[in-house]
Amino acid sequence: MSDSTLHDTDEIPDSDQRQFRLPMSMKGERLDKVLAGLLPDHSRSRLQGWIEDGHVLVNGEPGKVRQNVGADDLITVSMQLAPEQTAYTPGDVDFEVVADSVDWIVVNKPAGLVTHPGAGNWSGTLLNGLLYRYPELAHVPRAGIVHRLDKDTDGLLVVARNEIAQTHFVRQLQSRSMGREYEALVMGHIPKEGSVTLPIGRDRHVPVRMSTVHPIAPKEAITHFKRINFGYIAEAPVSHVQCRLETGRTHQIRVHLHSLGHPLLGDTLYNGKTLERVHRQMLHARRLTFIDPASEQARTFEVAPPDDMAQVLASIEWEPI
Repeated sequence: MSDSTLHDTDEIPDSDQRQFRLPMSMKGERLDKVLAGLLPDHSRSRLQGWIEDGHVLVNGEPGKVRQNVGADDLITVSMQLAPEQTAYTPGDVDFEVVADSVDWIVVNKPAGLVTHPGAGNWSGTLLNGLLYRYPELAHVPRAGIVHRLDKDTDGLLVVARNEIAQTHFVRQLQSRSMGREYEALVMGHIPKEGSVTLPIGRDRHVPVRMSTVHPIAPKEAITHFKRINFGYIAEAPVSHVQCRLETGRTHQIRVHLHSLGHPLLGDTLYNGKTLERVHRQMLHARRLTFIDPASEQARTFEVAPPDDMAQVLASIEWEPI
């Protein structure tokens, strides 16, 4: 059926509900296909979701994605907000606040919690939880978030409570004066210390990965590492590593350590193995230092690894130092 035929239908808007009377000349077609023509501003997969969730009626009865509709059928659609339209809404999310002031909040983000809403994670993020606990963050861009941690990385990050503080923190990140130190468990016995300065960009073959090998739009990235100890877990060699960031690229530590042939334990996206108690990438943001916008004095915070990482550390047979 042509689009012009679809536009000949009788459309009756009613607040968040829309009705469409299909023309008598219309032959039977799948409901999802017809809706895609009637509501071209919405993706077909989103419309299929509306049908499956009961938001689309055909002649007063819940529709089915594959059912045929045709001449004189009345379709009623209860319009739903797109996920991104509800992303910046408060939500009761579990996370620890280590300390706060009138200008900042230091959060200990648990592993498994997404920092900022995005595709596939439009709610239940740290940002939603921050808006719930600190409603004034609704007036600060990105709810005050100035740097992020990957979903399965835990540990410290700072959030600005006003735009002046946010600008202050962004400048610290740009000038590389904000200190961010991590603990990691990696595959193999890594050298005692070193630095990785390979630029990082999007992987040309796997869109969800970053890469140092012929990356798309590479950006400067600098990671310093120091081995704390090394040993074995289930007879596999592993190292306990301290990492310090100068830059903050997406997946930076994960990509840089992978480039050395020492991927993070549990980081399957970058070829890290899951062994025994390991169910996520073993990366913990343990120490954070920044200049307080109000006092211009350095503030330092530190948290121990969470229980899951502590249990893995305890299970490793360490070599004598």
